[in-house]
Amino acid sequence: MKEKTKIAFFGIKYFPSRGGTSRVAENLILNLKDDFHITVYCYSNPKAKNHIAGVEVVQFPEIKMGSLGVFLFYALCFWHIRWFGNYEIIHAHKIDSFYFLKGLSKCGKVVATAHEAPYKRDKWGRVAKKFFKVCEKRFLNFKGKKTAISKPLCDFYKETYNVDVTFIPNGINLSEGRSEDEAFKFWPKNVAKDVLFVLFAARRIMGTKGLHTMLKAYKKVNYKGEIFVAGELDNFPSYIKEIKELSKGLNVHFLGFVNPLTALLSMVDKCDYFVFPSETEGMSIMLLEVASSGKSIIASDIPENTQVFDDNDVLYFKNKNVEDLAQKIQWVEENREDFDILGLNAQTKVSDYYTWDRIALDYKDLYKDLLV
Repeated sequence: MKEKTKIAFFGIKYFPSRGGTSRVAENLILNLKDDFHITVYCYSNPKAKNHIAGVEVVQFPEIKMGSLGVFLFYALCFWHIRWFGNYEIIHAHKIDSFYFLKGLSKCGKVVATAHEAPYKRDKWGRVAKKFFKVCEKRFLNFKGKKTAISKPLCDFYKETYNVDVTFIPNGINLSEGRSEDEAFKFWPKNVAKDVLFVLFAARRIMGTKGLHTMLKAYKKVNYKGEIFVAGELDNFPSYIKEIKELSKGLNVHFLGFVNPLTALLSMVDKCDYFVFPSETEGMSIMLLEVASSGKSIIASDIPENTQVFDDNDVLYFKNKNVEDLAQKIQWVEENREDFDILGLNAQTKVSDYYTWDRIALDYKDLYKDLLV
């Protein structure tokens, strides 16, 4: 019996996933583990070793030194691959891990997948953004297989640098479970458990997620309903202070980071509708997961969103435009049946085009091409 091809996943920090890139990688692994022998490099976690049967892990402690700590973690992973690795393919994820692409290429065939242009995020300082630019340049000069989860990002690289990057979208698993009990652990006190609410969710609450735009718009329409905000609040104190100020006069409930995924998806199932005001993205797994539930969505019209859904699937507002979002909120109140139809259309589109069992086939073909 032929041995399975050995693949290392590099650039992943959290296993089990905590959202974002790690969720993309985890879903991909779930759909590839029967065909390949996969090893994941990740932060130390007691659940990692047995998280997915048949998947090996190499773990290093999280170095809590911000961007420098992440770089040192990637360096440890890289040197482990150089000294002890025996992989035919290394799949590198995220721009900030691409500093090591040239070295990784000496250890096996390499696929590099860009998930976004992180220097667009307000959470990074000047030095970190310069570092991301350096890593991006290494990616663009890299001679191996280059992919990106965002078609607008692929188009940008082609138009700006004349570099071809293959677009392979993100997806979801339609069979993801729900846990009402887990969801209720995050439920606000003194709020009935059958109440309808508007939901905003992100892993971290930061400026580019657009929550400030959303709150301003709901204040503008004098909204009296409940608003649930899911996401970490401890990373950007000045922005969180602004958000708390904006929330005055509204029924806003800050839930913190809702985890595990079964809790978050159960929260989605219970919401009235979902608002996604993000100012920049790669290709949002959150958007796909909400759409898969059939819940209707109001979203910013950034290219990363409109590449996935059109006006028949999602109610779009002009990015960063409070007035336009307020008008869309008012339209929802007056046209609820039409709005609900959008959610059902988006659900159908996800199940037809954006499931991991389909998308994993593109990566399988990519890996096979590398070994020819």
